[in-house]
Amino acid sequence: MKDNPFAKYGISDAVVEMASEAMTTVSSVFRKIDETREINQLRVLDAFRNARFAEAHLGATTGYGYDDIGREKIEEMYAELFGAEAAYVRIQVACGTQILVACLFGILKPGEEMLAVTGRPYDTLASALGVEKKEDTFTGSLLDYGMKYNEVQLLEDGSPDLLLIRNAIKPETKVVFLQKSKGYTSRRCLRSEDIKAVVDLVKGIRDDIIVFVDNCYGEFVETSEPCALGADLCAGSLIKNAGGGICPSGAYVCGRKDLVERVAERVTAPGLGSHVGPSLGFNRQIAQGLFMAPHVVAEALKGAVFASKLLEMAGCHCEPAFDEPRGDIVQSVAFPNAEQMVHFCKQVQNCSPVDSFVSPEPWDMPGYDAQVVMAAGAFVQGSSIEFSADGPVKPPYLVYMQGGLVFEQVKLAVMMAVSGMIENRG
Repeated sequence: MKDNPFAKYGISDAVVEMASEAMTTVSSVFRKIDETREINQLRVLDAFRNARFAEAHLGATTGYGYDDIGREKIEEMYAELFGAEAAYVRIQVACGTQILVACLFGILKPGEEMLAVTGRPYDTLASALGVEKKEDTFTGSLLDYGMKYNEVQLLEDGSPDLLLIRNAIKPETKVVFLQKSKGYTSRRCLRSEDIKAVVDLVKGIRDDIIVFVDNCYGEFVETSEPCALGADLCAGSLIKNAGGGICPSGAYVCGRKDLVERVAERVTAPGLGSHVGPSLGFNRQIAQGLFMAPHVVAEALKGAVFASKLLEMAGCHCEPAFDEPRGDIVQSVAFPNAEQMVHFCKQVQNCSPVDSFVSPEPWDMPGYDAQVVMAAGAFVQGSSIEFSADGPVKPPYLVYMQGGLVFEQVKLAVMMAVSGMIENRG
């Protein structure tokens, strides 16, 4: 073979050949990702053109942030791209959980029920809802304020159970909640057709029920976003897909105008709503991040697809498989043992642009019944669109990998991990 360009990284000729074979195998999948990226990139460009976005909109406001023309243009573009009447995009919101909770407090009244139709939400949201509270103490959760909660599990194949959903809807049901990404579970993510099926079912039963989608990790993976599929509201974090790896913080909400304003009033105060909230000079990062998002999401997807194929060749079980349809950027990998799991996370950290010299070790993370190993060397703390990997160190030794601003970073880390796995077997 030709000179091994990866030899300086300690990657053997055999692994380079494996990677070459993997790249050939996934080439058709990459072409589909590129097709989606092109469509989404043109949609984003159109949104900028339709909004007549200008250099003047990159400026900053302070204090109350009244009449922030750049912020207004950004929210106009988000509304168009997500198929919504209105959008609320703010740098002041710290994470996805914060904006999701604001949405639920904004659209639910005491006595009304939230029906989660993708099973139990992820841990921090479940805690905020109050459904996993272990003590009878007031924490300010949804249940503490008199809202109700119910959940429906997915079918065995990971699709929504439409019959159970129909039977679970009661007179007090006000919100049907879907979590598009699989998050830290072994289920598959939802895709556009799943969301559309739930919307059609719910609206056919009662039009006043609000369909609300947690869109984190799912933006620009497909060519349609939840509100364009009929959802009343969707929300996500700007340090995930929609921020394009550029935003330092923030979150968005898109949907019906009245609902978006109710959410804004939970973030600020009743009567103030979306009118306040200075951009503080971050309009450029938010707008540029949105413009870059389709490209960056495609890079992350290519990294996930390549990782799925090469690690499968190395003997790991990967979900989704490299050629399965995707609705989010999360890739789970089951390793044969704890040593290989930890080794993989060390290679992810080793190939990070920030803190590459740090060696992640399993530790006792609060809320988990096993030690957790985490790898992330990101420019923005907690940024899930940047390359990271983590998981509880217990059978089946699952690592949840996501992100990657550039494909080559993910490719190198996975090749280094497979090289180590093969050497240890020998």
